[in-house]
Amino acid sequence: MAPAIQAENLVKTFGDVRALDGVSLDVPEGTVLGLLGPNGAGKTTTVRVLATLLRPDSGRAVVAGVDVLKHPNKVRSLIGLSGQYAAVDEYLTGFENLQMVGELYQMSARQAKVRALELLEWFNLTEAKDRTAKTYSGGMRRRLDLAAALVVRPPVMFLDEPTTGLDPRNRLALWEVIETLVEQGTTLLLTTQYLEEADRLAHDIAVVDHGRVIARGTADQLKAQIGGERIEVVVHEPGLVADAVAALSGYALGEPAVEKNTRRITVPVSGGARVLADVIRELDARGIEIDDIGLRRPTLDDVFLTLTGHVAETVEEESGSGGRGRGGRGKGGPSAEGPPAEGPSAEGPDGSDGQGPDKQAVAAGTER
Repeated sequence: MAPAIQAENLVKTFGDVRALDGVSLDVPEGTVLGLLGPNGAGKTTTVRVLATLLRPDSGRAVVAGVDVLKHPNKVRSLIGLSGQYAAVDEYLTGFENLQMVGELYQMSARQAKVRALELLEWFNLTEAKDRTAKTYSGGMRRRLDLAAALVVRPPVMFLDEPTTGLDPRNRLALWEVIETLVEQGTTLLLTTQYLEEADRLAHDIAVVDHGRVIARGTADQLKAQIGGERIEVVVHEPGLVADAVAALSGYALGEPAVEKNTRRITVPVSGGARVLADVIRELDARGIEIDDIGLRRPTLDDVFLTLTGHVAETVEEESGSGGRGRGGRGKGGPSAEGPPAEGPSAEGPDGSDGQGPDKQAVAAGTER
């Protein structure tokens, strides 16, 4: 069976910035691929190319069996897109936002109304359907944005950092919605900075850095790739952190990682509980008091740090995508707007040239 999403050697430059440098990936039908990477790695640029909002300099992309470059309008009719920022019209009500998207997708007024009410109920927004979106909380706006991406029941969805800025309760609620979509057969490409999110939602994870996919596998496979275990120690006295690092270095398989504000030291080791007991004795012999110590397997955070040399940031501002995932122009750095793939313009409902919300651009560009 052909992948629902496939990209081969995608290259995209913005001036001197090489945002994509040969990105290749595939997503089997009905699965989730998590795209991880530090800021400016090329995640949002990849999504925008696959969603027909940017044309690559070279390479090939196929979504739902349709060539993205040759038939962009057909692709737009088969995908849903939810970007980093909630792309809702704050002067319309929740109901009016969803009805508008339905009509942009050539639904009849009645079909758009029925679908809007279905989605408002599914996302627990029925009581707020007649309020303007500007009165919604951040979590409500995010749910409305995702609902808009589902108006036409797309077989393929692109979610670009869908839970950024949400509180834990709303994040968990959105995760449940995403899991339900996958159970119903939707294929998802998910970019995220939350490693826990990728661990929970993604069947496969691709790590991107400097516009290239540098690792690919399940969460367990990536953790096994960097190998070993980790000892974590929290030192009681800030002044003894350096002494504790020296003590742990004798057991470490790599450089210790130190979080000075929490006095936490993490070192890669091998030997399991035996080496943990040896470390405890060593610290005790040196008179170093500790508040906590433990042995654990590698996490995705360890994978991220080992492969990219960066910790995962929590706010994504793609340097190669104009700083915004919703079609706006960021401050500083080259713009990533560029023309959409060939075919009828992906104009927004206001007739703009792509400066409006991406979701509306995709909807307005579908074939009539």
